[in-house]
Formats: sequence, C-alpha cells, structure tokens
Amino acid sequence: MAKRICSIGFTLAAALLLFIPGCSLNINDPNAATNQQVLTNSDGIMALAVGLQQFYSTSALGSIILTTGVTTRELAINTTLENLVELEAGESSLLNNNANVTALWSNLYTTIGMADQLITNTPNVSLDPGTRSGIMAEAYLFKAMALGNLAQDFEQAPLDVDASGNAKFVPSSQVFVEAISLLDTAQQIITATPPSSQFKSQVLGSGFDLANTIQLYLARYDLFAGRYQDAINAASNVNAGATSVFSYSTLSQNPVYGGVYLEKYYAAQDSFGTPLTEAGDQRINFYLQADSAFSTPNKYPIDILLGFFKTATSPIPAYVPGEIHLIKAEADVMLGNLSSAVSEINIVRTKTPSQDPFGIGASLPAYSGPTTASSLLTEIYAERCAELYLQGMRLEDSRRLGRPGPPASTVERNRNYYPYPLQERINNPNTPADPAD
Repeated sequence: MAKRICSIGFTLAAALLLFIPGCSLNINDPNAATNQQVLTNSDGIMALAVGLQQFYSTSALGSIILTTGVTTRELAINTTLENLVELEAGESSLLNNNANVTALWSNLYTTIGMADQLITNTPNVSLDPGTRSGIMAEAYLFKAMALGNLAQDFEQAPLDVDASGNAKFVPSSQVFVEAISLLDTAQQIITATPPSSQFKSQVLGSGFDLANTIQLYLARYDLFAGRYQDAINAASNVNAGATSVFSYSTLSQNPVYGGVYLEKYYAAQDSFGTPLTEAGDQRINFYLQADSAFSTPNKYPIDILLGFFKTATSPIPAYVPGEIHLIKAEADVMLGNLSSAVSEINIVRTKTPSQDPFGIGASLPAYSGPTTASSLLTEIYAERCAELYLQGMRLEDSRRLGRPGPPASTVERNRNYYPYPLQERINNPNTPADPAD
C-alpha cells in the first residue's frame, strides 16, 4: 500500500482498531500488550478479527457510501464545509488533499493492513480448527472487499500494504482479479474446514452470513472483471432468501445515520439521484420519504432518508438479494442470452416487498421495452440505482454501463475516478498521475 500502517501499542480491548496509516503511535502503558504479544495468542487474534469487522462496518463503509454517494448524486451535501463542497463539485474542483477522498483511501488500506495481520499470524496461534478457518476466511473476505472498493473508485491502486512506502500501483482491472483470488481462497478454507460455533458466536458479527457473502462478492467482482459465466455461477450459489448485515449499537453506530442525521452533512437526493427512476416504483417509499426541502448550498431537491439508515442502530446489508438477479441479468446480456436477461430483470421489477427478506420490492410490471443489448443494459442500470441504492457501487456501475459522465456531463456522476490522496503522492514515488476527471 501507499500509506504505512503504524506500529502501535494497544490493549486487547482496543482490538487493533488503532491502526492509523501514515504515522507512528507508541503508547507507553505498562498494562498494554505489544503487537507481538497480542498476535501470538488466541484472545488477541479473535479480538483483531472482531475489530476488523467493526472498523470496516463503521469507518470504511461510511466512507464508501457517503463519499461515493455524493459523487454519483445519490446524496447531496447539506453544508458549506469546503471538503464537501469540493466533493459535490467534482471534476477539477476535487483536489488531492480532499479529506473525504483521503479518508476513503486510508480506511480501505487500514482494513487491508488488519486483514493481512490476521492472514499472517492466525496460522501460528493455537485455535480450534473451525475457529481458525472462520477467522482466515473472514480476513481474506474483508481484504477482498477493501480491494474491490478501491478498484471501483480509483483508476489504479497497490494490492498490499508496503511499509517502505514504495508500493507498486496496478490497474483497477488487476485489483479486481486479486480480490477474486482472495475470495476463492476464503471459499476453499471454509469448504475444507467449516467455521466453528465458537467463531460464529464469539467472532463473527451478528447477522453476518460469511458463506453467502463470499459467494455474492465473488459474483460481483467477476462481473466487474468481465468474467461473465463465473459471475452467473457464483450468483447461483448465493441463497436468495438469506441476509447478511453489518450490525450496529449505540456504541458503534450506523455511519450513514451519523452523517445524515447527527452531523447533518448529507441528505438523500430525490428519485435516487437519477433521471431513470420509474413512477410507481415502491422502492422509493422504502428508501425515501418525500420532502419539499432543498440542499445547502447547491439547492438539490432532497428527501428524508429511510431504508437501512433511519436509526443509529439500523443494520446495513453486506448485499441485498436483488443484486443476485441483476448480476445474472447483466452477465446474460454480455453473453448474448437476452431472453434470460429479461427474465432476471423481471424477477427484480415484479418483486413485492413481502417477497424480499429486507422488504425491498418495486412492484412494477414486467419489462416491456426494447430487448436490444443496449436497452437492457440501460434497464439494468436503472434497476441497480433503485434496488442497490447507497450500496456504494454506483460509480462503478455508471462507468461500466456507459452512462454519461465527465467531461461531457456531470448529471449522474461528477468524477470518473478519484484523484490519489496528496499524502500518498508525497510518501510514494510510484503514485501515478491523477485521472483527468
């Protein structure tokens, strides 16, 4: 990676959540365990595994949803803070020192650093085999999730943390391939040794489905990497009736709720922020409550955000089941199976709230538009905007599915990729030139 993960002294209770890129933090506490001590005993490894999930679900996921949501017009800023004004303006106004982009990059690489610590040290610690397999699979999954998000938002990125500060950048297409490899490894681990009850009760986050999440992210990144049949195969392995969520508490709160309702920096744009929203779509009522307000300072029409973000303890899905069918639909289009694609689209369009584990249902009539590949891809994009609202994928979706973007248009997105953080450029001579927009 770009930024260096620090050497930190910490207690087990901290669960290694003090990983901070780009600094050296040494805490002189006679009761604190050293990194080496924590990572060579089972309690420390299990604490880090819990900490990894908590860090990702709060800090990393908050950056993913809120920052990219502004860029893709899903969210409007509702403040005059300079970093957010720059983010909403996008294009050349978004500078390398923007705090939101820097936090997105740093949080994802902190996730990777924590996952790498587990991958390196867990095999050397005395653990129940099923607990070890669960922790290892979790580490590979969360590293893959972090890399996958980097590939969606940055044109190039390093694959690993590099303490020397000389990490090599690779194209986002290669980052997706690495994420797929990590997910394959995670699947192999839990197939060979199923996770133990100890792992599920003491380590794994409440409501988080490890096996189905691995398969769904395999399908997602196979699709993004252009591996269409592999994407269909992986999506078919996901239980459409299962759910997997990041859970929150009053001490570890939903980060989107925090940004929208506590800080009041963000607000939901009308109609999911896309001109393709269809009248009568019941998903609007699931995610949004109509309002007559306008954002500050740019006067976008905004609604009250509902869905998975309306309370401090609302769980956020690791994925929503409708994504299974939208992955298959897009892959089918790319493989020339247009009638199969229409069938998958219609599963999503006609689904009622009662038919979805989360209550997400469009209740729309079956698709009746043109069945050319181009038209179907536009329909898939429209369905993804509604079904997968604020899942952090719209920037990738918008580019991949050929929606208008900079420099010609900023209606649906105001950047194609983010600039690389200034601190990265200062510390790493391998940092590429920034994308134009």
